[in-house]
Amino acid sequence: MLVVYGVTLGFLLPSLALWGASSGASATPTVLANVHDLTARDVPVASYMLRRDEGHEHAHHNETVAMEAPHGHAGGHSHPSGPAKLTLDESDSHPPPPSYWTVDFDSDPSEKRYPGFMLMHILAMCGAFFGALPVGIAMRSVNHAWHGASVIVFWALVIVGCASSSIYRKLTPNMYEGQVHSTQSYYVLLIALVLTIIDFAAGIGRLIQYAKDVKNGEAFNFRTLWRQVVLKQDGRPVLGHGPEYSNLVVGEPEDMELDDDMIKHHNGSRHVVFDDQHEEDRVSTSEEGQWANDNHDFPETPNSERTVFGRLTRTNSHQSHNSDETLNVDFGAASSSAPKKSLALRVGRIVFNVLERVLVFAAFGELTVGIAIYLGGCRGYRINVCLAHVIKGGIFWCYGLVTFARFLGSFSNLGWAWNRPPKGRPVSAEFVESAVIFTYGITNVWMERFGAAPGSPFTTKQIQHISIAAMYWFAGMVGMGMESRRLRRWLSAFATASMNPSDRRSSAVAEPASYMASYNPFPALCIGVTGIAMSAHSQNYVFQVQIHELWGYALAGFMVMRWATYFFTWLGPPRSILPSRPPSEAVGAFMLAIGGLVFMLSSEEITIGAMRLGHDDVMMFANAAVAFTCLAFCWVMAVVGVKAWLTTRSVQGKVSFHDSA
Repeated sequence: MLVVYGVTLGFLLPSLALWGASSGASATPTVLANVHDLTARDVPVASYMLRRDEGHEHAHHNETVAMEAPHGHAGGHSHPSGPAKLTLDESDSHPPPPSYWTVDFDSDPSEKRYPGFMLMHILAMCGAFFGALPVGIAMRSVNHAWHGASVIVFWALVIVGCASSSIYRKLTPNMYEGQVHSTQSYYVLLIALVLTIIDFAAGIGRLIQYAKDVKNGEAFNFRTLWRQVVLKQDGRPVLGHGPEYSNLVVGEPEDMELDDDMIKHHNGSRHVVFDDQHEEDRVSTSEEGQWANDNHDFPETPNSERTVFGRLTRTNSHQSHNSDETLNVDFGAASSSAPKKSLALRVGRIVFNVLERVLVFAAFGELTVGIAIYLGGCRGYRINVCLAHVIKGGIFWCYGLVTFARFLGSFSNLGWAWNRPPKGRPVSAEFVESAVIFTYGITNVWMERFGAAPGSPFTTKQIQHISIAAMYWFAGMVGMGMESRRLRRWLSAFATASMNPSDRRSSAVAEPASYMASYNPFPALCIGVTGIAMSAHSQNYVFQVQIHELWGYALAGFMVMRWATYFFTWLGPPRSILPSRPPSEAVGAFMLAIGGLVFMLSSEEITIGAMRLGHDDVMMFANAAVAFTCLAFCWVMAVVGVKAWLTTRSVQGKVSFHDSA
């Protein structure tokens, strides 16, 4: 059961490395006791069996303790029957054990310690995953020539970080036996290494292909070599993609498509216009025909060729001697001869890009694990509370950063930046939010009873969390249904059924302007209700109640701001492909990020530690969360801004804008 629980939550965040720390170590003052080593002789029944109202509000674990805990802390702190206390009662918590922090800063000054190596490790790994990696992702999106340099910088920082960590561990006693932070971090690095190998293999493949072309008679040219091998371009003009449209929208990789109007335009035109570094050369009709017969390329932008997965198979260009026939034959062959390969390439490209971006969030998870291990936290019976706060608070925190990135203009190619999608009708952001909420709810409903004795009554804690999970389950289902275009058409039948049959056949029904965007309140509703409920959750101490109120009201504030965004965009739906940037969404992202961060800081171990040190001040927690959130927003703006700048530089033609007022 412990393994199932750990694996389930481990899917959400790598911070479950701490689980191994709690279950695999021996019982010493700095080490955790294994739950299976405890017997009835070690811990009295009254102290390790949960009573009706015991257990932390987030502890999704069994009803036995991992080690002997103070009164009322079996698996977390209790739901007090009396009023919350103002001052700390030391009987409610064990004093913190020695840790790497105490060894480095609170030990005998005469003893030689090496905190500088730990600082070097932190700076190097943060620079690699929060600096070089995001910049490298941005460079890859536009096939920048210096993308390889960003990869080299990334691995150089990783080597420095790993080396400094190894030196620190050799010079410092082991203060947290059983931790698997190092092992799990190497798994993250392994994923990064696999992606780098795929990149390198793709580059070698392009180099080999160019060597074959030269061997077959093509003249060697360094500029052509640079374009084909480094920039992943063939260096030839591509039908239908003028430079003024290539990479216009900052976003994810796009599929290779040819617009019908564009095909008609080129079939009827007498000239093909080349635009290479703002120079135009017109080709005669005969030259156009020869060019068309020799180059039957699908239209593609630099974004189309990112990795070994990034290019669709080309068809034989010598099957026809007429440009019009060539277009017809090529597209027919592409759609019928290699659909499986095209699907595999598309799936591979999506998996590659998703994994590359997941590395950033995995690094954040490992950062939280490292902080907990260095400070000696999340031990014993506190492991469930720690996991729940870090995982759920971390999800809200990351969601707030992603929401701010959407406000700035990320995902505008999908219409997720409060704009009209440039092409097609992609899945809405609200559908993705509802799907995530649904998945969380349908899984957590059953996890609440893990470890409970068959036939045992439901505790107050279990009822609280099962009801919240059920809300996520069914509200997420309703949210996904609201985003279904098919369901919307079915629901429109109530109105269209009353039309005259002749009117239904002769004219199309105009859709209201609000159909151009999604106004789904259920994702924000789930988050807001969660915040309101948790702000009313009973705690042992007044300070803990106040901290829970702080992040609960922040999540509720996100709900209000998201609904304000819906209200104003419903009054004036977006009509431009450019991000509209509603200010209420920026405030909502800020509230969501602050709520998630304070959620993580509201863990019982942190709040009791603050009370023990005399730092039980709500304003201090709030100001610290605001300051760190502002710093994180600066990082998001820098990452999005770098990608936008690189995309602008990659566009050969200039795009003009006009005032729509």
